[in-house]
Amino acid sequence: MAKPVRGLRFQPSGGSRAAQIPVGKKQRLTIERLANDGRGIAFLEGRTWFVVGALAGEEIEARVLGAHGKVVEARTERVFSASDLRRPAPCAHAGRCGGCSVQHLPHDEQLALKQRMLAEQLSRVAGVEPEEWAPPLSGPEFGYRRRARVAVRWDAKAKKLEVGFRAAGSQDIVAIDECPVLVQPLQPIMSRLPAMLQRLSKPQALGHVELFSGSAIAVLLRHMAPLSAADLEILQAFCAFHEAQLWLHGEGEPQPVDPDQALGYRLEPWNLQLAYRPGDFVQVNAGVNEAMVAQALEWLAPQADERVLDLFCGLGNFALPLAQKVREVVAVEGVATMVARAAENAASNNLHNTRFFQADLSQPLSDAEWAREGFSAVLLDPPRDGAFEVVRKLASLGAKRLVYVSCNPATLARDTVELVRQGYRLKRAGILDMFPQTAHVEAMALFEAS
Repeated sequence: MAKPVRGLRFQPSGGSRAAQIPVGKKQRLTIERLANDGRGIAFLEGRTWFVVGALAGEEIEARVLGAHGKVVEARTERVFSASDLRRPAPCAHAGRCGGCSVQHLPHDEQLALKQRMLAEQLSRVAGVEPEEWAPPLSGPEFGYRRRARVAVRWDAKAKKLEVGFRAAGSQDIVAIDECPVLVQPLQPIMSRLPAMLQRLSKPQALGHVELFSGSAIAVLLRHMAPLSAADLEILQAFCAFHEAQLWLHGEGEPQPVDPDQALGYRLEPWNLQLAYRPGDFVQVNAGVNEAMVAQALEWLAPQADERVLDLFCGLGNFALPLAQKVREVVAVEGVATMVARAAENAASNNLHNTRFFQADLSQPLSDAEWAREGFSAVLLDPPRDGAFEVVRKLASLGAKRLVYVSCNPATLARDTVELVRQGYRLKRAGILDMFPQTAHVEAMALFEAS
């Protein structure tokens, strides 16, 4: 949810309290500009409206999703006067499904929006601009998503199983028979999944379904009660038809029905195969992921005699390509199971100059034994919360070069303030279009010690 932006025309305090706007109310609005998350901004009777699916300059009818004080969240129901930039939504579920919020914008305009968002955060929060803007890293705008989580819920009142994606602005489930952003191998599974799940004997015990396409296709079912033999047979037949692995998640960790099957993904430019299990973090866009790794290596410019630190290493997505180029890689991750999987990935790829450690990276690094020897360069790829405690200690590690991969420009900008304070310069930055059709921004920044 977008935070209120400074300078918006809120109604002055004092006087009688305005009545709250009910959910579902329709309102005609004039959209003045776009917020950083791609929603249209309108002003009416002292309130600020954030409207999904609207563009600057448009006259639209909006339906209220929620109201908090003088901020109203809404979605576009009708467009009376369209922007010249508007294109027909490529997906039949646009406006209902909560997944792709800016598909009414041409792809080049989506990239421009994300670039503005990153530049605005760096300028407003950190007061800096990179010495060089890198062109966006981008790939196909459709058919890119190799992993998807499908919502499943039993409606006891209607006695109906709901299968699909979450609706915009609510917990409702939108039935999906086709999703243009899924990779092609997952499309037939997505279209036939609801009918198969409805055949199971205990629909009220079903949780979500996770789909993955990598070195193999996998279907994971979360279930809250044991499956009957008949249900298991239905699931196995479905997966056999689609040439997919079946994984089940009851108590404990997800497990494959056939323990001899391998699942993972390749980093083709480096001839690497990484093992993966449902529940692990993995970048959903394989093409942009490979381009991101290549750019990170280019920017970091690792040398053969160097010792490099990879923080928030996951399954080794950056650590393994780095290990092919340097003397030693020390890789750190907070999730113990992923640390073990990353170490196995290094061994299976015959990379023995890597060391993996589990650590809570929301805490300072000062007491970490693996940090005491220092590093020539650091790569970090933190979650949305950023890496404030980590970056506070980076200068003490002796790193001259730092590549920061971010999935949240706001925390990247916050952490940039600290890096500049430590004497680093922002040399280069650019966006990574990991999620086309959404306003989600990933970015990469290169810092060098002064």
